[in-house]
Amino acid sequence: MGTNSIKKVLPKVKSEGLREVLKECNGTHADLGDRTHSMLLSAGADTKPPHAIAGIMSDMKISVKLMMREDDATVAELMTDGCNMGVKSLSRYLNQYEKASERSKAIARELIDSEDHLAEVLRPYL
Repeated sequence: MGTNSIKKVLPKVKSEGLREVLKECNGTHADLGDRTHSMLLSAGADTKPPHAIAGIMSDMKISVKLMMREDDATVAELMTDGCNMGVKSLSRYLNQYEKASERSKAIARELIDSEDHLAEVLRPYL
């Protein structure tokens, strides 16, 4: 969902600095997604996209917020909210699935760190 949200807001970004931050984060998310997908396939697990309702709700929130105020502060706010929700969900999963493989937990921690870093880097744009 992170990469979809970034792709949706990028055309609205005015600051080159914010654009670069989001592109870098998108690359990190794509890499982590590829690694996760590969791990799931090698384990014989089914890979599914995020629940459709969650994606639709995210797209609606982005569209409505940007219709009301189309600026970098709004983009930063939306992305920060997404980061916070991601950290919360991933932390919950780490606690819930403590017997998961160390490799999968390491990827989850890497994504949490990425989300924390992005939220911090976005603060000057709020």
